[in-house]
Amino acid sequence: MKIALFNDHQVGVVVGEKIYDVSDIVEWDHTDPQASLVKFMEDYGHLKSKIEANLDSCPSRPLEEVALRAPVPNPGKIVAAPVNYLLHQEEMNAALTVDRLGFFLKAPSSIIGPNEKVLLPFRDRRIDHEAEIAFVIGKKAKDVKAEDAPNYIFGYLALMDITVRGKEDRPWRKSFDTFTPIGPWIVTGDEIGNPNEVQLKLWVNDELRQNANTRDLIYDCYKFLEAASSVMTLLPGDIVTTGTPEGVGPITEGDTVRIQIERIGEFSVQVEYKPGV
Repeated sequence: MKIALFNDHQVGVVVGEKIYDVSDIVEWDHTDPQASLVKFMEDYGHLKSKIEANLDSCPSRPLEEVALRAPVPNPGKIVAAPVNYLLHQEEMNAALTVDRLGFFLKAPSSIIGPNEKVLLPFRDRRIDHEAEIAFVIGKKAKDVKAEDAPNYIFGYLALMDITVRGKEDRPWRKSFDTFTPIGPWIVTGDEIGNPNEVQLKLWVNDELRQNANTRDLIYDCYKFLEAASSVMTLLPGDIVTTGTPEGVGPITEGDTVRIQIERIGEFSVQVEYKPGV
């Protein structure tokens, strides 16, 4: 099931080129979409069949007529993997990879949704795009083994990790407002199948910059959940993102950045300088 937030943070199910508003079915509170999402995930076991049985009676609109929002609007935390593809290690000339570096945290306030604007905070610093597959924690997870990880992952989404290059720690360089575009929706785990064999691509304008497969992850989605949950408790609604492959490059004002992940979908954001910069 593809679960999207749209317009005034209503919740919908995407089928083909239409979105069906299921807010009434799931008793969604659009004034607190993060809490509503956590409740939705908790109740998904019985809500799924209820939604499927009543979908045709729900209000629907063409996707092109709605404004998609960030599908996870305010996670408790964003847990991110550093240097998790070998070819990315080579291009960054990095000494260590995820197995030694562990993870870092990004500010939840950096999240934006599809078709929003990435605001660059500097004119004299290189700022890069990074394409990643991410997942949403569906239930409390601590000391989870990789083989059990699918039971704790609610669904998957595409994520761009926008990054200022420099010597500051990763959380500083990656946590500026607008630096975590996510979307276009959450694809539930029961629909995506194996997330560790999907193609991901990223374009800047018409130039294909990144084109890789998640089978090349050093720590795949399940192994990275194991590693992160061995350190801290992951809570429903947290986002875990798995790192970027090779092909990272700079973005600048006027660019359109588009990410596409197989079996998930695609979305774009526009790039501008922050007002006053």
